[in-house]
Amino acid sequence: MKALVANAYGPPSALTVTDMADPEPAAGEVLVAVEAAALNPFDLKVMTGAVRDFNPIEFPYIPGMDAAGTIAAVGPGVTRFSGGEEVFGFFGQTPGTMAEYAVIADGPFLSTRPGELDAIRAAAIPEAGLTAISLLRAVGLHAGSTVLVIGATGGIGMFIVQLAARDGAAVLATAGPEDSEYVRGLGAAEALDYRAGDVVEETLRLHPGGVDVVFDLVNMGADLAPSAQAVRPGGRLISPRGGHADGLGRDDITVVQTGLGEHREPVDLDRLGAQVAAGVLAIEIGAVYMLENGPQAFVDLAETHTRGKLVVTP
Repeated sequence: MKALVANAYGPPSALTVTDMADPEPAAGEVLVAVEAAALNPFDLKVMTGAVRDFNPIEFPYIPGMDAAGTIAAVGPGVTRFSGGEEVFGFFGQTPGTMAEYAVIADGPFLSTRPGELDAIRAAAIPEAGLTAISLLRAVGLHAGSTVLVIGATGGIGMFIVQLAARDGAAVLATAGPEDSEYVRGLGAAEALDYRAGDVVEETLRLHPGGVDVVFDLVNMGADLAPSAQAVRPGGRLISPRGGHADGLGRDDITVVQTGLGEHREPVDLDRLGAQVAAGVLAIEIGAVYMLENGPQAFVDLAETHTRGKLVVTP
């Protein structure tokens, strides 16, 4: 099969497209013929070695954790799926979706794709959508909550803005001038231009006491300190990016660091797929690349401003 491959830790420009052996499903796994695979910022951290201390990889390495496609084969013990079924899922435990084939465990991270949901939009759902749900559950928003979303135009951000607004929260979303109408269309009450001034200062101008919750989808660890200043006393700062969030200068707020592995329910991916298929949730696709242009897709993710999700099609 053709696959996008990293042969050592390094920048995305070092990725190559080459021939690899077709994977085979083990017990409890299925083989998916990939129709579309979405990029995630965490893919960059894995490939560059930024997270090698707790997420080491073996080379040659095929990146990619999100995909949609068709079941090509099932391993021993799999009864929920059969060949030819259209599916989508999060391949985080068995990465390698930037290829013509990938394997995934039969479980809650793999779902049947609704007929109204095309492969490109389906591939953009799993990591971003499941992480957004986990973050929202961690904080428990209610109608009337005030929320600041830093990184609102990214994959996770597009879900958080929509879901928080749907729950009745007043959402402030960071966005450049070219994206202000986009985030308002997702449900944001205010679009804060992070290029024009200090987002925290603008947030405090609009909400002098601070907001109930800040979702910082951009910064991690000690770099969360500025965002912490926008939280009201007793409020929460939420981040999915890890790092040691010590020394933020706020002992009167709660800092929550979580990802898609926590606060989730087995039916979450099914629900997300159904909602996107029904038009209840919108998916923004920033660009679609052919597999041979996969290295450029990762370079663009690393070096340029992107909106929504970038997707590769084999």
